[in-house]
Amino acid sequence: MKNSSIPLSAEETAIAVFGWLAGEPDMLGRFLALSGTQPDQLRQSIRDPAFMAGMLDFLMAHEPTLMAFCAATDTKPEAVVSASQHYNGPSLDSGDF
Repeated sequence: MKNSSIPLSAEETAIAVFGWLAGEPDMLGRFLALSGTQPDQLRQSIRDPAFMAGMLDFLMAHEPTLMAFCAATDTKPEAVVSASQHYNGPSLDSGDF
């Protein structure tokens, strides 16, 4: 994975999350169950911004999962937050309104 001192783009971060999930069968299964995505839909879904947003939301909804991803990929949590904001837009608590 890229050095964490170089910021990843939102798309690169989301793809890194997807790659990490693919290597974590239990976590991927949980994500698929919660999202309603079928395994055969994954290849098409990766191009869908709403899917990417949901995948990032899944990661951010559980801090231990977020931290496991960050540790495994040498990604800063801030990069995941930034990617989530890119795909989801600003939230009420972001101060961007």
